[in-house]
Amino acid sequence: MLLSSVRFAKSKSKLLLVQMMSAAGTGYRFNMVRNRLQGKMTLRQYDPVVKTHVLFFEKRKIRSV
Repeated sequence: MLLSSVRFAKSKSKLLLVQMMSAAGTGYRFNMVRNRLQGKMTLRQYDPVVKTHVLFFEKRKIRSV
């Protein structure tokens, strides 16, 4: 068997690019990178529309990084 005939499987990316949306209902969003094996993300960040810190929830997966 020649080494050139061996095909290797592609590995999955370990990171995801996700969209975070403000819980204040302002429609403000930003993108963030998270681990693929981690659960859905929730964090407290600054929302410039209401000018205060609010909770941000993971809205959707954008792509693998």
